Amino acid sequence: MTGVLKIANRVLLGLVGLLLLALGGSVLAVGLGVDPPSWWIHDGRHDVLLSDADRTRWRDDGWWWPVVVAVLALTVLLALWWLIAVLRRRRLTEVPVDTGDGEGALLRGRALEDALAAEAGALEGVRSARAALGGRRGAPEVRVRLLLEPHAAPGETLHRLTTEPLAHARDSAGLPSLPAEVHLRAVGHRPERVT
Repeated sequence: MTGVLKIANRVLLGLVGLLLLALGGSVLAVGLGVDPPSWWIHDGRHDVLLSDADRTRWRDDGWWWPVVVAVLALTVLLALWWLIAVLRRRRLTEVPVDTGDGEGALLRGRALEDALAAEAGALEGVRSARAALGGRRGAPEVRVRLLLEPHAAPGETLHRLTTEPLAHARDSAGLPSLPAEVHLRAVGHRPERVT
């Protein structure tokens, strides 16, 4: 679902950007003396976008100003909602844990990330590991980044990661499942000159 939202966000941002660029660029071009096509919104360099007649056409109608204010307010609210959605933290701060007594507890997301990264970093062939918890409180997901030593076997490391650190994290938090996205990267080493 988040992938679809990312794509929709990028497409919408791209379309808005292209529209603003085309509109602003064409107004600038006409202002610099380029002759606009006959269907364009203004005719030349000294023409205004809105004439006095256009600006005052609906002034005497009672519905005009409430509609203008409502549309502008809705536009501002949608822009703020979009900004908050883009800037919102994607990390999960806590995970509910069923303690069996009906009360439950909250596990800090950072603690689970640190424990998972420490256990994954201790696997043979792993130089360093990072984990980030995402998703929803009731259905967390984890992203793990492993930096592998040159001699490490990626398949074996991935198998051990899923059967040891990820399984331990899932079981310790009492989760039915813990979907994971794992990124493996090998350490680049410089070749040594042999003489």
